[in-house]
Order: sequence, then structure tokens, then C-alpha cells
Amino acid sequence: MPLDAAQADPARIHPDPMATPRMGAAPADAIPAAQAARRELNLLERRRLAPAATFSDRAIRREPEERAATEYRQAFSLDVDRIMHSRAYTRYIDKTQVFYLTDNDHITHRVLHVQLVSKIGRTIGRFLGLNEDLIEAIALGHDIGHAPFGHDGERFLSELCLKEGIGHFYHSVQSVRFLERVERKGRGWNLCLQTLDGILCHDGEIHNQALGPDPDKDFPRLDAQAAAKAAEPATGLFPMTMEGCVVRLADTIAYIGRDIEDAIRLGTIRRSDLPAEATARLGETNGTIVYNLVTDVISNSRGRDVIAFSPEISEALMSLKAFNMERIYLNPAIKRHAGVIRQLFSALFERCLSDVAGNRRESAIFSGFLSGMAPDYLAGSKPAEIVRDFIAGMTDQYFLKQCPEPLARELRRP
Repeated sequence: MPLDAAQADPARIHPDPMATPRMGAAPADAIPAAQAARRELNLLERRRLAPAATFSDRAIRREPEERAATEYRQAFSLDVDRIMHSRAYTRYIDKTQVFYLTDNDHITHRVLHVQLVSKIGRTIGRFLGLNEDLIEAIALGHDIGHAPFGHDGERFLSELCLKEGIGHFYHSVQSVRFLERVERKGRGWNLCLQTLDGILCHDGEIHNQALGPDPDKDFPRLDAQAAAKAAEPATGLFPMTMEGCVVRLADTIAYIGRDIEDAIRLGTIRRSDLPAEATARLGETNGTIVYNLVTDVISNSRGRDVIAFSPEISEALMSLKAFNMERIYLNPAIKRHAGVIRQLFSALFERCLSDVAGNRRESAIFSGFLSGMAPDYLAGSKPAEIVRDFIAGMTDQYFLKQCPEPLARELRRP
């Protein structure tokens, strides 16, 4: 099996959770029992969850599904399964979080980051009486659309997309596109509106002291907001659910201290460098930072219609984010390969675009991506959009394998 799962038959990696039941499926007389079990779970939600929670029986899918309506899994739990069975989720394991091309196996990759966001989000949701299944679905799917090499790769790919006239590349928009239009060979996973909205609006880099939901949404508005975000990444979007608001803050909580620990481990900063005004309130290790932030969110959000930090903790968090930006994310020491990677993005984009235009069936973009793709995807995607989708889905190492020598050779792991 090749390194990048985009080249593999998904049925050989995972069973398809959307496939029509065949041999071995539950007999027809089991369907009423499954429906009864789900109705009981929905009733328990009504008794257990807070009034502000998103109840599973309010989930909305773009396309109605008979199977989804007759089985025991609740709607957002089904979304979790579909995301975890996606090929894009499998590729999280070799996607950069902040630090790329390091030989240290203890540095955070996206596969760990999304799990941390899920755990932190579900902890907050449990204490606030929110829907943990929806939180988990949003958290696990929120970074599906990230390009190889993290935010640097996102920036380089966006420059190329703008040059080709297809708008900015922004990972939250791409996450929704992957899950709706690229996965399952262009058929998508038909996830719930509330899940996709939380993914689109997660924006963990934006600082919010308090965040309340923007509830009146439907699929046309979701599509319009995704288009607006692609046209202008600075467009402000707000989740439609309290659960989406939780994930947006949990994203920040998950990365802020973890990035510090990674930077210390690599010798980029020292613990004594951390701003005293922030550590006095939050602590100076990832464990204490996460604990204090989570505790503060729970204390300041219970019984309210917003998810919020206290003003004091919010101020300390802003100070820590500013420190991370200056000393870690913009540090030239961790970007020493950025110039070469930008060249590789440009060369690979140009070559793939030429392969599509020339209908070169032996090329990687055909054999590893377009083979078997649904006609609707092919008809509805411009050549540059196809190339964007292919490159955005790559793992770091698969990206390097597609790039021309000798530029890529110096970046490959031994």
C-alpha cells in the first residue's frame, strides 16, 4: 500500500459506513429495534442535555438517507464514524502542525492535534450539558483540509490559487470541500449541516473572549459563507451551534501550550522566555495551561448563551498567543526550508496543471486522484481546482515524493 492513502482503494482500508447493507447486515426485523434504541437515546438527550444544546434529532443532511433514518446511531455519532473512516483523516498522521522536517518523533502532528481538540472540547461540553457527539465530529474534521507543511503550505498554495483565479486557499473551506465533494471519489460523506458549519467556522487563530452562536443557517447559507471565506479569508464567520463555539475555543486551548512544549523540545525557546504576565495566570507547562483554560471556560460559560473566558484569562491568553506568534510561528529558525518548499509548491502545481490539460493518464494526478472520480466532480471542477484538491490532500512525505529533484532531495527524511 502506498504511503499516501489517496492512491488506495478506500474499501481496502476501511469498510464504507455509507455502503448499502449486504450479506451480514442486520435483518429487516432488526430495524424497528434499532429505531427504538435511537428514539430512546434521543429522549435521554432531551432529559440530560442543556436547553442550548444541539439535539441529535435536529440534525440536517443535504440529502435524505433512508439507512441513516433506520439505524441505531444518532446523527452526529454517524458523522464521527464517517470522518474517521475518511481517507483524508488517515492522512492526518503525516500532516504538519507547526514544525516540519524534524527528526523528533515527539513533535505534534495534526492527527494528535485534532484528538486533543476533541478531548478538550468534549470535556467542556460535558460540564455545560452540550452534545459531545457533535463536538467530536467538528473537532476531528476541522483540519481535514490543511495542506502539507502546515500554514506555510497553506500560504504557498493560496498564492498559486489566486494566480489561477480560483480564489484563496483556506483550510477550513477546503475541509468542507473534501468532506462534501472530494471524499468517496467525489460523492462526499453527506455530513450534517451542524457538523460542516462547525468545521467551516472553527477559526482557532482568531481570539474571542466570548463567542455566541449564529443559529439561523441552512445549506444555501453555508455554501455562501464558504464562498465568502474563499474570496476573503478575513471574513468573520460564527458557528451556528454552542458546540461549534466550544470547538473554536478548544482549538486554541489545544495548540497554545502544546506548541510551546514542542518549541522547547526543539530548542527554539526556553521555558524562562514565556511572558510572566501570562504564566502568572495560566502556568508555564502545557498541562497547567490546558487545565486553567478549560476550568475558566467552564466557570464562565455555565448557564449562559455564550462560550467564554473570563476577561483576565482572556488577556493572559492573548499575551501568550502574541508570544507564540513572535517567538515560534514567525521564527526564522523554523522556516529555514520555507523558500525551497515554496518553489516545490509552484513546480508541482504547474506540472499537475499541465498533466490535467494534457490528459496524461499515466501521471500521478490521474492514477493517484482522478481515477474513478465521480462525473459530477469532474464536470464541476476547473483544472486548477482539481490540482488544488490533489495537492491539499497530500501528506508531507507524499508531497516531497512528487516533487522534482534535486530540490526535494535535501528535504526528505533519511
